[in-house]
Amino acid sequence: MNVPTARKSRGRQRAWAGHTAAVLAFVFGLFSFYWAAGGTFGLDTLGGAIQRMAGRRDPGFIAVVWITGALKIAGALFSLSLVRPWGRVVPRPLMLTAGWGGAALLTIYGALQVGSLLLVALGVLTPSGPLEWKPLLWRLFVWDMSFLVWGILLFLATRTYVMNHPQRTERRVKH
Repeated sequence: MNVPTARKSRGRQRAWAGHTAAVLAFVFGLFSFYWAAGGTFGLDTLGGAIQRMAGRRDPGFIAVVWITGALKIAGALFSLSLVRPWGRVVPRPLMLTAGWGGAALLTIYGALQVGSLLLVALGVLTPSGPLEWKPLLWRLFVWDMSFLVWGILLFLATRTYVMNHPQRTERRVKH
């Protein structure tokens, strides 16, 4: 097998990361839209101030939830663009900046959130108020963990993009 064919084969095998990142972002975007529109299912898994603001239908908070829902859907489309042919219409530097930057931000945010929640769950850190186990576990294993997983998947999808679309070297023909 020659090198370009091997590279293409590996890239196709890794396209699952972009598709999985897109599904994850899309599902969590739909939850944001559902809650912004007034849905209450699952609000008790958020806990603390977030749950209270959502329950009160705080206008500023609801606006933020609409915006984050839209960003998650945009993130889903971007994740797909890294592994689908139509993603090639966007300039490579922009794709790489958004891919690596998004992967770093999501991974760092998710790791910090999951890490701090894990420390609370293990009793290393003590929250200032009463500990609500249901929201803590949901945030630890679902809501905040999703950002960490999405960041890792976006990293893999960006790597797939790099492998599938190597930088072209222009050759000048001498006359």
